[in-house]
Amino acid sequence: MRDHAEEAPELARRGGAIVRPPEGIPVRAWITQRQSGEARVDGEAVAWAGRQVHVRYVSREGREGWAWLWADAVERR
Repeated sequence: MRDHAEEAPELARRGGAIVRPPEGIPVRAWITQRQSGEARVDGEAVAWAGRQVHVRYVSREGREGWAWLWADAVERR
């Protein structure tokens, strides 16, 4: 089973407008993976809604992942 990041709850962004920029914005984010724990990863913000950001990232193992994260866990690079 592939390790993947835990996501912020979908209900917290449901019904709100999702903004998708023309290009991803470089970010650094904290993720919590179920098997390997917490990690700080580089990625790009590909969308946001309310207080959540959809991030495409590369894990420590070099795998691409996607996760909706709380905005507090994401900062611009």
